[in-house]
Amino acid sequence: MTITYIAAIFAITGFFGFTWLKSFGRLPRGARLERVKRSPNYHNGTFRNQHVTPTVTNKEGSRYKLLIDFLFQRIDGLRPDKDIPTRKSDMTSLDLNKNLLVWFGHSSYMIQLDGKRFLIDPVFYNASPVPFTNRAFKGTTIFKPEDLPAIDYLIITHDHWDHLDYKTVIQLKDRIKKVICPLGVGESFEYWGFQSDQIIELDWNDDADIESGFTIHCLPARHFSGRGLVSNKTLWASFLLEARSKNIFIGGDGGYDTHFAQIGERFPNIDLAILENGQYNENWKYIHLLPKYLVQVAKELNAKEVLTVHHSKYALARHRWDEPLNNEKKASESIHILMPLIGEITIL
Repeated sequence: MTITYIAAIFAITGFFGFTWLKSFGRLPRGARLERVKRSPNYHNGTFRNQHVTPTVTNKEGSRYKLLIDFLFQRIDGLRPDKDIPTRKSDMTSLDLNKNLLVWFGHSSYMIQLDGKRFLIDPVFYNASPVPFTNRAFKGTTIFKPEDLPAIDYLIITHDHWDHLDYKTVIQLKDRIKKVICPLGVGESFEYWGFQSDQIIELDWNDDADIESGFTIHCLPARHFSGRGLVSNKTLWASFLLEARSKNIFIGGDGGYDTHFAQIGERFPNIDLAILENGQYNENWKYIHLLPKYLVQVAKELNAKEVLTVHHSKYALARHRWDEPLNNEKKASESIHILMPLIGEITIL
């Protein structure tokens, strides 16, 4: 019994020490925390969704039990048996005059639009604080930060590890002009050495004219945040990138709610909607988009085209790895869906 207690103490102490690693980032403080507290989306010490949103809905009511089940239960087809087909495009020789998109797997992609480059949620190394728990699928790690050109705007939808990878960001740091992120997330970027004037930090329904011909709109999403032991101290968001030639909706992570229809009404000319499709489960149906809503969301947004992400690189849920690919094929019967390979150049 004594040995068990001692082991438990060491385990707890080690875990708390682990969360002090710089990669965990830093929670808002000082003037940033005061701004957070003034947000209409911040109540009693945490950010809230527009509607009540349970993180998990399983009968046991424990996300820790779900995590243990996921780590130790064998699930057929969870990961591919062989390398996923990809294409290693030369990112440094892209014609800046062409509007295009390159998807890197999961929720990481680069948009080149009207002469500017936007990099969204890049994760080239670790989608988890413990890398061995979230290994990338075979064949999907073909890109590294050094493969990318200079980036005008890094857009981060929220601070979860599978959307904000410390090692990737640090290696890209000297080639990033500006960072656009939800309220509170900027604290981690300053902690990691970015200058305050590089960071454009927005609350829901804030707009920023980032330069001539470009406006970024920060919009609601139904999700949560957190890199360590506490949740919802920073905001999560979707974005609408409004440029001279195209309007692109960047969905981030989040379950179905009324905000999609509201966004569609506010922005009736969305050319491309980038939507979550993968790592879903009925046990967390409020915080991730279930397949049955994919077509509905695209129609509520009035999007001319759709690209689905959040799949094909990591197994973060219990469905087969290729189920999202089947989802988008089925949805393509009703809506126009782009289905590029990882690394393939898609002309917009």
